[in-house]
Amino acid sequence: MTIAAFRNEPFTAFTVEANRQAMEQALKQVASELGRSYPLIINGEKIVTEKQVVSINPGNKDEVIGHLSQADAELAQRAIAVADATFQTWQYVDPEVRAGYLFKAAAVMRRRKFEYSAWLVYEVGKNWGEADADVAEAIDFLEFYGREMIRLSGPQPLTVLEGEDNRLTYIPLGVGVVIPPWNFPLAIMAGMTAAAVVAGNTVVLKPASTSPVIAAKFVELMEEVGLPAGVINFIPGSGAEIGDLIVDHPRTRFVSFTGSRDVGLRINERISRTQPGQIWIKRLIAEMGGKDGIVVDNSAPVEEAATAIVQSAFGFQGQKCSAGSRAIIHADVYDAVVELVIEKTKALTVGTAVENVAIGPVIDQNAYEKILQYVEIGKAEGRLVAGGSIAEGNGYYIQPTVFADVAPRARIMQEEIFGPVLALCKADSFEEAIAIFNDTEYGLTGAVFSAKREHLEYARERMHCGNLYFNRKCTGALVGVHPFGGFNMSGTDSKAGGKDYLLLFTQAKLVSEKY
Repeated sequence: MTIAAFRNEPFTAFTVEANRQAMEQALKQVASELGRSYPLIINGEKIVTEKQVVSINPGNKDEVIGHLSQADAELAQRAIAVADATFQTWQYVDPEVRAGYLFKAAAVMRRRKFEYSAWLVYEVGKNWGEADADVAEAIDFLEFYGREMIRLSGPQPLTVLEGEDNRLTYIPLGVGVVIPPWNFPLAIMAGMTAAAVVAGNTVVLKPASTSPVIAAKFVELMEEVGLPAGVINFIPGSGAEIGDLIVDHPRTRFVSFTGSRDVGLRINERISRTQPGQIWIKRLIAEMGGKDGIVVDNSAPVEEAATAIVQSAFGFQGQKCSAGSRAIIHADVYDAVVELVIEKTKALTVGTAVENVAIGPVIDQNAYEKILQYVEIGKAEGRLVAGGSIAEGNGYYIQPTVFADVAPRARIMQEEIFGPVLALCKADSFEEAIAIFNDTEYGLTGAVFSAKREHLEYARERMHCGNLYFNRKCTGALVGVHPFGGFNMSGTDSKAGGKDYLLLFTQAKLVSEKY
């Protein structure tokens, strides 16, 4: 198979009139499809259950996105059994053929980019730019992982020993449980699933409870491009009812999880226990969040730094594991940066994602209440300089909120809030700023703004995070360009979108033949 070199999918310029009109048309089309019902899919069979949940628009609580059938324990068991049976044949399908399904899916998604973006606008409250970036990243994952599997399936370099034919191959693991997040409900979900499948594994996909419709649309897409039945089994369901079951099952070979620290640690603990009949050590691929920050030294261009701080803190309402919810600023430029951050934050408009404003809703009632609790905590820990309250609308709207003069060990400097709340902290030296940045249990993303090469090199060696950016924002990792994953409680440093990622879904087999 001859394929072009990987290139990132371009983002859509909505300042172009044709693109704006195409997006408006897609929003109208998707609006006409809201409220439909989506079944489970096990071995290609569509299963409608009596128990259903409703996905709603977080920006308009009266609007139903879809009704999702829910798997119970019996159906979850069936999904595992089907995935196990399908694995017996799927693992032997030529890797180029497996990759071909991903390339076809990417082509279809590219043609329907505005439609997929519109679903993200409605189901999770992303504005047009954030939704478009999510779809572009999903396309990138499909294209990148397809190419990576073809590369890994080729001859691997080994030291030559005369008289022997030695070959190293990467073979799949088995049945994987994929538990994706709601904040990148197309990109990360598709990437996790596609990586497992193209490596030759079969999947039981349990989508996030607040974004199941876009996951159903992805499963429909893979069915449309001809992926064999049983390779992906789609089982929305209560974590309390089926979560432990599918994680604990003796035929589950690995769990790929993106979500909160507490849930990730719980999965890690559960898979460490060997179940009756289990003949392997289960593998966990986990991304569990962050408490990311931007360090600004006294040589930095303050305008650029302030812009990056606001973009990193409030993009998609701060609901990114890479969100820069902390800024640690040198005392010499602290006041100037704080004033610019306040000005830029107050210029942000809050409203519905359909209207394509800067700040949309947070995802649901639980998140809304949790974030507002942190806002109250912040009022006791720092000086409120912007926001600090709810915003108008029939949804989960919160003003982008900034607290200045926050101590390094304050809760809003230490705990992942996952909402539009930013803490600003002063440091007396660059070294102290780096120490404050590192003083957290997480280690996902970080950024440094500095015009001093010695400071950048100091940070390169001493800032402890998986993705470190110099003189740019700390969000927006691109597939193939910025392999993504973090240290400590941020997860297993999986480096999604990198050349190491598919190795996590495979095992290396060496065959040596003497001649």
